[in-house]
Amino acid sequence: MMTIETKNIPAHVAIIMDGNGRWAQMEGHERTYGHQHALTAVREAIEGAGEQGVQYLTLYAFSTENWNRPKEEVDILMKLFIQAVHNELDELNRKNVRLLMTGRLEDLPDDCQEAMRHAMETTAHNTGLTVILAISYSGRSELTDMARKIAQQVSQGSLTPGEITPDTIRQHLYLPDVPDPDILIRTGGDIRISNFLLWEIAYSELFFLPVLWPDFRKKDLLEVLQEFQNRERRFGKTSAQISQP
Repeated sequence: MMTIETKNIPAHVAIIMDGNGRWAQMEGHERTYGHQHALTAVREAIEGAGEQGVQYLTLYAFSTENWNRPKEEVDILMKLFIQAVHNELDELNRKNVRLLMTGRLEDLPDDCQEAMRHAMETTAHNTGLTVILAISYSGRSELTDMARKIAQQVSQGSLTPGEITPDTIRQHLYLPDVPDPDILIRTGGDIRISNFLLWEIAYSELFFLPVLWPDFRKKDLLEVLQEFQNRERRFGKTSAQISQP
């Protein structure tokens, strides 16, 4: 039986949802079949995070690099995003879940942008778990956009290079008010971070799971939370410094 310490729940969990294509191929189907059956895992992650008191859950749904995939697969994914948001909106509201987006949303088709904005507006006043969908997102793109904003301020004379601090950088990221992830989970068995939240995961605890995303369930999240609570987070300090009152 898993024991979760309620006083040590991570504020923010981020997940790289990997393995849809391989799952579909193992089932004898095209890659898009895996995307279509990934929603159950998304529901399980949202329910599990909400039940355990996690405040933020970021799901890496579509990277900027994913635009290079076959057009048919991309088109299906865009339609799935619209359908999923439309079909799940009432349930998100019932569970008091707020929805946010991160990434270059202007790259999305107009109907997808409209669906995402409607969902964010409809759930804006919910006060429970905040679910962040990373769509057309990459860490390098976010840092590039941040650098451009700061460079513009410097060129306009409202900021000097000497005034730039880590907090300056944070304030120019896509979601500056969202705390850094305490946990980064990647499903699918690969051990890499794939250009995800490069600034924000500097001190995140990393978990690489063999389970393919469509098979991810609450128990997988609970196992990660339990292991997280057994880890010592030092943030550059020594164990002795951490233990000092």
